[in-house]
Amino acid sequence: MQSVSVNQECSAAPEVVWTLMTDMDTWVGTVEAIELVERLDDNEGFGLGTRWRETRTMFGRTATEVMEVTEYEEGKRYVTLAESHGAKYRSEMAVEAAGEGSRLSMSFSSEPQTFMTKVMAATVGRLFMSSTRKAIAKDLEDIAAVAEKSSAGD
Repeated sequence: MQSVSVNQECSAAPEVVWTLMTDMDTWVGTVEAIELVERLDDNEGFGLGTRWRETRTMFGRTATEVMEVTEYEEGKRYVTLAESHGAKYRSEMAVEAAGEGSRLSMSFSSEPQTFMTKVMAATVGRLFMSSTRKAIAKDLEDIAAVAEKSSAGD
């Protein structure tokens, strides 16, 4: 299993950040890499069991993945799982108070499930995780920027 974690400081309150992190209708305008979000469940809002299909630009290519919230702590964190291309993916998004603002964090791990994905992980896994770290950092920067702009308008 390979994993990476990234943190981002933000001057906005944790509640403002949490709203952006969990309002699927705003993700396309908040995170530059996200192109389309399609809800796949009958739930309202965001919480345990929320499922969606997300299309985004990753590593210069368009990719679409189906994700589901498998752990959820209101106002604090959520975990999503996805399976694609012979691997299982786990992402955790969190926000906490930090000084006058907040700290966003995201961890991502991938676990190869097939012989081919295990070979790929062993040969180019570090390069993939380095690129993943940069992509996560950019997502968190985007969320922080929108949260700060939103807070400034209050």
